Amino acid sequence: MEPAGARERWVRTGGVELCVVELGERGRPTVLLVHGYPDSKEVWTEVAERLATRFHVVLYDVRGHGRSTAPQPLRGGFTLEKLTDDFLAVADAVSPDRPVHLVGHDWGSVQGWEFATVGRTEGRIASFTSMSGPSLDHFGHWIKKRMARPTPRAAAQLLGQGAKSWYVYMLHTPVLPELAWRGPLGKRWPKMLQRVEKVPAGSYPTASLPSDAAHGAWLYRDNVRPRLRRPRSDAYAHVPVQLITPTGDAFLSERLYDGLERWAPDLLRRTLPAKHWIPRTRPDQLASWITEFVTAREEPAARAPEQKAPARYADRFGGQLVLVTGAASGIGRATAFAFAEAGARVVAVDRDAEGAARTADMARLVGAPEAWAECVDVSDEQAMEKLAAKVAAEYGIVDVLVNNAGIGLSGAFLDTTAEDWKKVLDVNLWGVIHGCRIFGKQMAERGQGGHIVNTASAAAYLPSRTLPAYSTSKAAVLMLSECLRAELASKSIGVSAICPGIVNTNITATSRFAGVDEAEEKRRQERSSRLYGLRNFPPEKVADAILRAVVRNEAVVPVTPESKGALWMSRFAPRTLRRIARLEPRL
Repeated sequence: MEPAGARERWVRTGGVELCVVELGERGRPTVLLVHGYPDSKEVWTEVAERLATRFHVVLYDVRGHGRSTAPQPLRGGFTLEKLTDDFLAVADAVSPDRPVHLVGHDWGSVQGWEFATVGRTEGRIASFTSMSGPSLDHFGHWIKKRMARPTPRAAAQLLGQGAKSWYVYMLHTPVLPELAWRGPLGKRWPKMLQRVEKVPAGSYPTASLPSDAAHGAWLYRDNVRPRLRRPRSDAYAHVPVQLITPTGDAFLSERLYDGLERWAPDLLRRTLPAKHWIPRTRPDQLASWITEFVTAREEPAARAPEQKAPARYADRFGGQLVLVTGAASGIGRATAFAFAEAGARVVAVDRDAEGAARTADMARLVGAPEAWAECVDVSDEQAMEKLAAKVAAEYGIVDVLVNNAGIGLSGAFLDTTAEDWKKVLDVNLWGVIHGCRIFGKQMAERGQGGHIVNTASAAAYLPSRTLPAYSTSKAAVLMLSECLRAELASKSIGVSAICPGIVNTNITATSRFAGVDEAEEKRRQERSSRLYGLRNFPPEKVADAILRAVVRNEAVVPVTPESKGALWMSRFAPRTLRRIARLEPRL
């Protein structure tokens, strides 16, 4: 399963032959991808194809893996020193005149840290992107520091990482790993990856997996114990480093990278809500981040934005795909901009096509690497189905869904017609249901987590004699969110209900008032708009609350002071709220 347009060549070094594949134009900056254990270069196929539109991309099978030959004897043939020889041989063959941008996953990242910190590679590496693989030297110092001062927290971190590293102990046992990989484990591994890691089915892993995994056991035997016992004291990165940390990694604790700035002064951190095999499960995300990181170091004009202070939550949302409904104005537009400033790719959805397009255009200006506009009525189930299929096919699976589209309706219950009820529930409730069901199902099937944000309202828990339909729709959204949160927690999908309160948006200018004529409705709309304008609580603060809710996985988020107060009263003073609800407002 080689990438489309791949060109194969062989590099001889240290008694082995390395199978090397190139994509893209050779005159462009070179991005060199190094695979991990028990993989071969094909783990990078989807990432490489995406990068090849911008860069000269190089993949190679590490010695003893894929189509590369294995050293003889195996013992002592996989030391980091010899792997560094291999890297330099490949780099010199594919990019003799320019340093390469190194990207490593798992053991490819472990190797990458070695390449990026030893003196003999200086000048050959332009940048290093690390994912799911620490420096063994840094790991050794991390262990020694916690052993020297065994506080309860340090002990918990050691025990936690020790439990995650169970497979390392197994790989140090003689013969058994080889027998397992060449026997039942090698046959079952693809299905295990699909079931546990949600790696897509297909021709990965390759047929060489059993021998790759058997040979690769020597990566651990030749390097882990010696380096952890005697870690280098000079393991400082001499290149810019981008660290991508999957938060759901079953093998590595996030705490393992605490204090990494000491060893990598020019460090950019990013986190990704995903499991270990992100080159296979999140190729769009990785390609976006790698492209941004490499471009910033190749093009002088791209460096200027980096001089600014990094946007809040940029390490969390950079490159992620966020879809916002009701994005043409108000809270939806502010939310789209907030995610864009954090580096997310944004899909702005609204039935106002021009408004959605303006939001997408401005999202690109404020920081979104990519932004698109889609004209959809969220109450139309078939239209939402088509939207989800298009987004998945053209942009990827949504990481964060913000169901924000909504309409207002005021008026006494007895004045509210069945048609009025239908319009409000179709948008405010069914629009949310459609979004949660369709996009939530895609998130669940991908198996890499995600987050759903539903815009409810303080009206969801604040009874009112003038908002029966609106309050009912928002109360339903709040309970739907709570139910979904309980159901989707096992799939690592968070759900948050945002309850803004009185916010200065144009919803008041478009809200309908039941039981009055057109002139009176217009007068009430204007009065409500003036009152909301005097309150002047900006939608940008709601957007900030939405991003914070996703990061913290908060359940119910009241935003304005009156929303927070009403929630408190609904729990501790409900009788008072009921009395207030009987009062007839002056309109």
